[in-house]
Amino acid sequence: MGKIEKNDYDERVEKLKELINDADYIIIGAGAGLSASAGLEYGGERFRKNFPEFIEKYGFQDMYSPMFYPYGNSEEKWAYYAKHVFTNNVGMEGTELYKKLFNLVKDKDYFVITTNVDDQFLKSGFDEGRFFRTQGSYSKMQCSKACHNKLYDDEELILEMIEKTDKDLKVPSELVPICPVCGEEMDLNLRKDSFFVEDDEWHKQKNNYLNFKEKAVNGKLLLLEFGIGFNTPIIIRFPFDNLVESHENVNLARFNRSHLEMTIEQNGNYYLVPENELSEYLSPEIEERYIPFNENLEKTIYKLLK
Repeated sequence: MGKIEKNDYDERVEKLKELINDADYIIIGAGAGLSASAGLEYGGERFRKNFPEFIEKYGFQDMYSPMFYPYGNSEEKWAYYAKHVFTNNVGMEGTELYKKLFNLVKDKDYFVITTNVDDQFLKSGFDEGRFFRTQGSYSKMQCSKACHNKLYDDEELILEMIEKTDKDLKVPSELVPICPVCGEEMDLNLRKDSFFVEDDEWHKQKNNYLNFKEKAVNGKLLLLEFGIGFNTPIIIRFPFDNLVESHENVNLARFNRSHLEMTIEQNGNYYLVPENELSEYLSPEIEERYIPFNENLEKTIYKLLK
């Protein structure tokens, strides 16, 4: 199939279906937009439904900003952390959208790289040996000062915190986690400062991803990118664009409601090119290997599975 018009949705779906069938390898790159499309939004009705007591006490307006709020003490901080982690990971099952995405690629040689920390891929059937969680996971804790590189499962503690949070929205002091090595307070394993712990498993996942990518560029490689904006584009978005530009056997399908640009690298500088202007900057051959989607993701995955 040759070049298609970007406004022809059905043709783009059919072309992507062919590429999935023909691909030797598939790499999924996933950001926050994928989980939002799956219903795991940090604001709106989902936030109001799950956090009424925190809204009343603090005036919070979403789930994200409270992670950086200057709480009066650790007991208050961990009461919110526990509710947040439970709502967005520990208390969640795999969502239908993630399960459909798994069904789309389960028979292919695939790998996942994601900046999401909700573990939806793991909960939805994806092979744990086939994904790289670059930014950590809500299900893990670490020393807040990174005095050692071991991570600890937090599910049991989170559930106990939820159970014992009092009417003042505090957890018991004895539940505040303390590092067994240095005595500092523990923290969630999230890449939010210079103390993020990359343990042996993190490095194993990274090496698995790099090895898979090195292998995949020698075959028919399809990149499926979901919901990645420009908060951390250097992790997935920019490298995906570079793979398309540097390898003629690589195709990219980008799913994003508002950011469908491609990135062009010249002399170490990156330039954003809108999808309707690609022909002015890229060869027609490269443009044909890029398929942008800003339509409803769940609807599109459903069509691809038919």
